[in-house]
This record gives sequence, C-alpha cells and structure tokens, in this order.
Amino acid sequence: MYTLFGSQGSGSAIVELALERAARPFRVLRASSWEPDSAQEELRRLNPLMQIPTLVLPDGSVLTESAAILMHLGLTHPASRLLPAEPSACAQVLRGLVFIAANCYSAISILDFPQRYCAEIDEATQQRIQRGTRAQLHRQWEVFADQFPGAPFLNGAEPGALDFMAVVVSRWSGSRAHLAAARPAFHELLQKLEARPELAAVFSRHWPVV
Repeated sequence: MYTLFGSQGSGSAIVELALERAARPFRVLRASSWEPDSAQEELRRLNPLMQIPTLVLPDGSVLTESAAILMHLGLTHPASRLLPAEPSACAQVLRGLVFIAANCYSAISILDFPQRYCAEIDEATQQRIQRGTRAQLHRQWEVFADQFPGAPFLNGAEPGALDFMAVVVSRWSGSRAHLAAARPAFHELLQKLEARPELAAVFSRHWPVV
C-alpha cells in the first residue's frame, strides 16, 4: 500500500487523483509544515523540506515532488493512462508537468512564505514581493494555456497526469479568476475537469462546498 503525506486543500490532491486513476490502495497521513498537530516529525524524517505531497511507495522508498510522483505512477502503471502511450504525446505531457512545477507551483511558495526569500523583510517589502510574484504567476498560466490548449484534454483524448496537476495548482492565488478573464477557454476546461465524476469526489474532500 502507498502512504501519502498531505493535507486538505493542498497538492496532495494531485496524487490522490493519480492513485485513484491507477486503482492503487493508499492511505493518507495528515501532515504539513503549517499544522502542528499533524504528523510533522514523521514527515520531516522522510522529507527534510517538509513539503507535501510526499509519497511512500509499497517497497518503503520515498518520492517527493508532485511532477516526479505523477511520472513514476504513470510509468509503473501504464494501464492507468496517466501518461499517453504515444511517445511524442508523452513527451509533451512530461514537458507540461515540469512547466507547472518549475513556473507555477514554485511561485506559490514565494506567495505563501515571502520571508523565506528576503532577509529582514518588512510588511511593505513582503507585499511588493507578493504582488510581483502573483502577477508573474498569472502570466505563466497564460503562457501554459497558450502552449497546452487541450485536445480535448491536456493529456489528449482523456484526462491524465497533466490535467490533474493543472486543475489543482490553478486553484491557488487567484489564478482561476485571472484565467476566467484572460484565457476563458482554458478556464472552461478546468471547470469541466472538476465536474467529471471520477475527479469530483477528490475535489469535494479537499474543497467542500459550504
């Protein structure tokens, strides 16, 4: 069985989507750097950066980084169709996963923890860093939407790893509202993904409607 370290509303939702697609048994252990009552010490032993998602494989080895986890699950469970079988299509999905990880996901850390990236930061500086980072993040989503228009999904004929990563990471830092205005077709695709029955259960767990 897989063990997934994660938290509600976090990137661990990406891996839950992938594990459910692959029909692999897993348990979720609540843990994050911002929840002192969670399994922080166990997470720290496995991942000194305390980043989630962190996935423990059935053989006991540890995987970190959402894109790497998706690639591994797609390669080891080809029947899941997390990655396209056709080589050139698969190459583009791998490119998209790394694009989101490097350009979009990474910006979230700066927005959430600007003090980690600027010594002796004051409130005014923190706000300037966050404004600039948010603007750049939204610009990077525009570039992604232009480069990966979806045909009809980002993975191809059916949703897969790239769709899962995009639909979760785009929920943060006002990106959806920006995309609704700047790239409405891409925003519509994200909404369509969330409404699919096989994805809706995970989204309802992580972002319940109140």
